[in-house]
Amino acid sequence: MITALSAAKAYADVQKVANVAGGMSGAGEASGVGGFADVLKSAMTDAVQASRKAESQMAAQVQGKAELVDVVTAISAAETSLETVMAVRDQVISAYQEIMRMPI
Repeated sequence: MITALSAAKAYADVQKVANVAGGMSGAGEASGVGGFADVLKSAMTDAVQASRKAESQMAAQVQGKAELVDVVTAISAAETSLETVMAVRDQVISAYQEIMRMPI
């Protein structure tokens, strides 16, 4: 389940990637700002990193080297990242289907 906090975090991550704070001129690649593919790549990279961190925390906890709260936090972060990626995927598929229904 996506919460308001996770949505705000995802929005902040997208802003950071797209350099919205620095200002966009609307020119996309010409202004040095990454495109949609860069945003998707960053989101996927973040999801993979969160998943790997959760796995390493679980392994460390099994060995007795990590606290349970750290494991739960890492798993929660990985789950939020995965849900964000799935939500973006669903929106992209929906947009594609809508485009395909448009008359030429």
